[in-house]
Amino acid sequence: MSCMRNILLTLSYDGTDFCGWQRQDHSAGSVRTVQAELEKAIEKIHKAHTVLYGSGRTDSGVHAVGQAANFFSPVDSIPAANYVMALNALLPHDVRIMSAQEVTPDFNSRFNATSRVYRYFIFCGAVPPATMMPYVWCIRHEPDIDVLNNMASCLRGEIDCASFAAAGDESKSTFRYLENAFFYRQQAFPEGELLVFEIEANAFLWKMVRAITGSLISFEREGKPAVYFSDVLAAKDRRAAGPTAPAQGLFLWKVKFDGIRRHI
Repeated sequence: MSCMRNILLTLSYDGTDFCGWQRQDHSAGSVRTVQAELEKAIEKIHKAHTVLYGSGRTDSGVHAVGQAANFFSPVDSIPAANYVMALNALLPHDVRIMSAQEVTPDFNSRFNATSRVYRYFIFCGAVPPATMMPYVWCIRHEPDIDVLNNMASCLRGEIDCASFAAAGDESKSTFRYLENAFFYRQQAFPEGELLVFEIEANAFLWKMVRAITGSLISFEREGKPAVYFSDVLAAKDRRAAGPTAPAQGLFLWKVKFDGIRRHI
C-alpha cells in the first residue's frame, strides 16, 4: 500500500485573469481561481480530488512569484521534483510550478510559514511600456523616496493594523508582526526605473498591503509630514487612512519558513 507523501510546491502566477487564490465553491457562475486550477491538474495525476493547502490567500488581480502550497500524494512512483514538469504540462500558461520537494508529514504551508514578503511595483511617469501595464500601478508624479521611507519607518514590530483592514475582514485580531517595510528604486527597462515597496510580516489583513501602499503614496503627494502616517496607524480606523492601491502592482514575492514563529 502506498504511503501518503507531503509535497511542497513553490509556484508563480499572473493574477490578471484570476479571482484570487482561494477556490470559491459557493460562488455563482464560473469563477477562476489559482487553487482550483492547481487542484484540477493534481487530480489528473492522482485520479482523485486532492486538497491543496496554500500559505495564504491573494486577492483578485494580485500576482505571485513565490507562493507556497502543499498537498498529500498517494503516489510513490513519482519523485517529488518530477511534479514540476508533470503539473506544468497540465496547467494554463498563467500558472507555473517553480519547484517541488517532499516535506515532513506534519508540514503545512500556512501554519509553518514564519513570514510573507510582498512587493508592490509603481511606475512614476506619463507613459509606461505596454508590457508593464498589467503589473504596475502608474502614477504621474515622482515621489520623494526619503519621505516615503520616513513614513514607513513606523511599520516595525508588533502593531495593531486596524487602520489598514478592509471592511469585511474576518481576522480575529488586527495585530500583526512587521519585520520591515521600505521603498527602493529598481531598474526595470532601458532608461526607466520602478519604485518598489517591500513589506514583510508574519501575516497580513485583507487588502492591508494595498491600503498601506495607497496611503503612503497619497500622503507623500499631499505633503503630509512623516508623523501623519504614525497618527493614522494609531487611529486604528480605516477611515483615517488613504485610498487602496490597485491590485495589479502587488506580488506575493516569497514565503519564509525559517524565521521566528509569531502569532497569527
